Amino acid sequence: QVQLVESGGGSVQSGGSLRLTCAVSGASLDSVAIGWFRQVAGKAVKGVSCISSSDDGGWYEDSVKGRFTMDRDNAKNTVYLQLNNLKPEDTAVYSCGAGVGSGGCHTIAYAQWGQGTQVTVLS
Repeated sequence: QVQLVESGGGSVQSGGSLRLTCAVSGASLDSVAIGWFRQVAGKAVKGVSCISSSDDGGWYEDSVKGRFTMDRDNAKNTVYLQLNNLKPEDTAVYSCGAGVGSGGCHTIAYAQWGQGTQVTVLS
């Protein structure tokens, strides 16, 4: 059973930075894709970024390109999401998910999820 635990959320001023952490257990990072998602209350979950099991390049949603960076530490079985130049519209609950499948990491289904961490960007 894959388990994911997010941390690192908080409140920052517009233009600030945060680094989110997704600690993964029950599977190695070279066997699952990891995605970051966010959800604003009352709205649908949206994909933010993902990285494949082979770490052959990540995917970023257009609104975060150039501001967010995803990387992973295989030794720690941990994935990170660096959030820079944050904007109020980035405010959401951020969750990481684990998925398997062929194709790009942004095209596969994610079946295991963490509990999420709140990111609030103040204007």
